[in-house]
Amino acid sequence: MSNIAIIFAGGKGVRMGCGIPKQFLEINGKPILIHTLELFQEHDEIDKIYVSVLEEYIKKAEKLIRKYNIDKVVKVIPGGATAQDSIYLGLKAVESENPSDSIVLLHDGVRPFVSDETISKNIESVKEKGNAITCTACYETILLSHEGNKVDQVPYRKETFAAQAPQSFRLGDIIAAHDEIRKVNPTYEDMVDACTIMTTLGKDVHMIPGNRGNIKVTTPEDVYMFRALIQYKENEQAFGIGLTNGIH
Repeated sequence: MSNIAIIFAGGKGVRMGCGIPKQFLEINGKPILIHTLELFQEHDEIDKIYVSVLEEYIKKAEKLIRKYNIDKVVKVIPGGATAQDSIYLGLKAVESENPSDSIVLLHDGVRPFVSDETISKNIESVKEKGNAITCTACYETILLSHEGNKVDQVPYRKETFAAQAPQSFRLGDIIAAHDEIRKVNPTYEDMVDACTIMTTLGKDVHMIPGNRGNIKVTTPEDVYMFRALIQYKENEQAFGIGLTNGIH
């Protein structure tokens, strides 16, 4: 049985407003995708990595992977028409080469600051409970609105959490869930992530606490935040600053 990271980096970076997909944007001398891949490359419990990118960027991704010696990557595969299509294609590629009881960690290529501890907790939760959804408690008030112009409901803050990544499963379980959804909803309408797919099917999913620095780099503001987090981590390593603040 293997622990396999499936990294999805098929976005076009429209919200970033740059000329290349955001996952290839360089921060501190390295593309965001490489920052992300290195976290799984260096984690002792990760055995293999699969990467999904836009078909026209496969050669670029392969070149970067070689340049930065990310040798746990076994395959770079083309993404699909939508994010969930890309995930399904990635899962099927893994299925063709690995047993169904393998643990798969689904992770965004533009979440380059997930902690070692969070990755380990995902693997442990899948072994013990069958799956893992990384999340953090919400510090702001969450509003529910059906039309987007008036507040319909305000959940108790203590009951609200933000789902992040990785989201982790046994390979056979998550493929079976995708297959079931695809029969009734082939375009994955409103299926924003694996957690949504599982809960839509009435499956129990189990939460594990993530690190608050595990941001998704989507907008220019996120780039500045990521740069600040890198500096924070460098200061922490050099001077022991911020060791108890919980974002590392």
